[in-house]
Amino acid sequence: MIPNAVIHINNEQPLIADLFEMPSPGDLTLRCTNLRTLDRKRPVFADDMDSVFIFAWVNIRFIEIVPTSSTKTGDRPLVVAGNVRPGFGPDGASSEVEADLEIDEDFLRRIREV
Repeated sequence: MIPNAVIHINNEQPLIADLFEMPSPGDLTLRCTNLRTLDRKRPVFADDMDSVFIFAWVNIRFIEIVPTSSTKTGDRPLVVAGNVRPGFGPDGASSEVEADLEIDEDFLRRIREV
């Protein structure tokens, strides 16, 4: 379980969810649970936050995964964009290519404010 991933859906406010597993390059959908808004409230379209939610990748701009011991990416957030996830190995861990990328904190802050 990957807790507190931020899902940035096209033309919607970001949502926080717990992912069942790290997305892989062959995935067509994203499966998650414990869906909530950034202020930790239940989204209006969800009857129960603890339900299992499935989003199609075509509706997702990117996913921000805060590092934990299970993601093993260091001290930076891991950003997964749409169906393009360069740098992922077969076990879902980030490769050396991902380590070279720098995340623009100002850009992420502006996205959260939208």
